[in-house]
Amino acid sequence: MPDFAQPMREEDLDPDPIRQFAVWFGEATAAGTRAPEAAALATAAPDGRPSVRMVLVKRWDEHGFVVFTNYESRKGAELAANPVAALLFNWELLGRQVRIEGPVARTSAEETGAYVRSRPRGSQLSAMASPQSRPVPSRAALEANVAELAARYEGRDLPVPGNWGGFRMSPDSIEFWQHREDRLHDRLRFRRTPDGAWHRERLAP
Repeated sequence: MPDFAQPMREEDLDPDPIRQFAVWFGEATAAGTRAPEAAALATAAPDGRPSVRMVLVKRWDEHGFVVFTNYESRKGAELAANPVAALLFNWELLGRQVRIEGPVARTSAEETGAYVRSRPRGSQLSAMASPQSRPVPSRAALEANVAELAARYEGRDLPVPGNWGGFRMSPDSIEFWQHREDRLHDRLRFRRTPDGAWHRERLAP
């Protein structure tokens, strides 16, 4: 278990928050966190009504954090209409959270296609068969859709659905949160400045 009495000091963090995220992600993985790439993704409709769900962040680098979805799903529609979002990684084993905010944009068709081809065939079939976020008559109907597609494309590569792909969040705010005893938690936030540099500041818990 982590020692929650240990401080998170400014000098202990990398000045580049993406590199610091990589350090914490590696430590969460080494600690045995189940699916460390799992994060809560918050979006909002044009009228401001929020929604949140757990997603898997499939890749991240200096260009941003990428999730894949059905573009016609609720999150896909909300991101298209209001292209900003927030991500929250919660690594309870380490008493850590990372909060990320920023604008989003669709990934390229080439990037989407490469990711789709890397998925297990069953996952590809499920993505094709599911009208994500919309009502369906029953579980049996979904399974029948999968079975029909499996038979239709038996022995062939599955197509990349035109309504399915990625969104990349380009962060303009990344906060590192470390649990401390007596609720006096450490919070260090990086914010992108107009010239593209990162400004770091400590927040009160």
